[in-house]
Amino acid sequence: MAKMKQTAWPLVATLVFGGCALMPVPPEEDPVLIRLTELEDRLQTIERVVQNQSLVNLTQQVTAIERDSDELQGRLEELEHGAETTAERQRQLYLDLDTRIQQLETAIKEQRKVVNVMDGGALPAGQLPVPNGSDRDNYQAALELLKAERYEPAAAAFQQFLVAFPESERADNAQYWLAETHYVTTQFQTALKEFEAVISKYADSRKVPDALLKMGYCYYELKQWDSARASLTRVQTEYPETTAARLAGQRLERMQEEGV
Repeated sequence: MAKMKQTAWPLVATLVFGGCALMPVPPEEDPVLIRLTELEDRLQTIERVVQNQSLVNLTQQVTAIERDSDELQGRLEELEHGAETTAERQRQLYLDLDTRIQQLETAIKEQRKVVNVMDGGALPAGQLPVPNGSDRDNYQAALELLKAERYEPAAAAFQQFLVAFPESERADNAQYWLAETHYVTTQFQTALKEFEAVISKYADSRKVPDALLKMGYCYYELKQWDSARASLTRVQTEYPETTAARLAGQRLERMQEEGV
């Protein structure tokens, strides 16, 4: 009997404890499920972090791309503006060069005309020796004709100068030299009229004493002794300290010696 009890007790214990082991465990108490849940939560957290980090990187990349695009657009606009500016500069340079070439060609043609006149060619009626030149250019050209003893074209040049540049500061000189072209070619009556124009039109000119002296010379050549003496004496009286006054005195002495 005792032996049977000893044999039965382990069996009972096994059944009791074995039955306990086979009983279901609630999920919230199951350590395996708890561990799995924790791992799953951690995994989801990591995935969210990774996903958010990817979005941040993607946003940064998009921002960088947009910035580069803006910079490239700015450079493109600068290049386009530079190209337009360069094209405009080239056009202006071309126009300037073309204008300068035309001016040079015109100047060469005009210079050839002046050379032609200086070499004995006739000056066309009513035309300046330098058609598109300044008053200074034309005055100098006319004076060179006079120096070269080209009296007829010189007279025409001075006449046209006075028509084209009546307000020039060289007009009084041009009038005087016009008169001189007639004086040296012994056209004393015409020269007298032109010298008188110097005095009447340019009363303040430095050429007045010389014009008055030459009027005395013209009267002398025309044998109008009283008029000659009056003009020469006037030079001495009104302009005593001038070369013209000294020359007037010499001519008066000559007239006295000649008894005229």
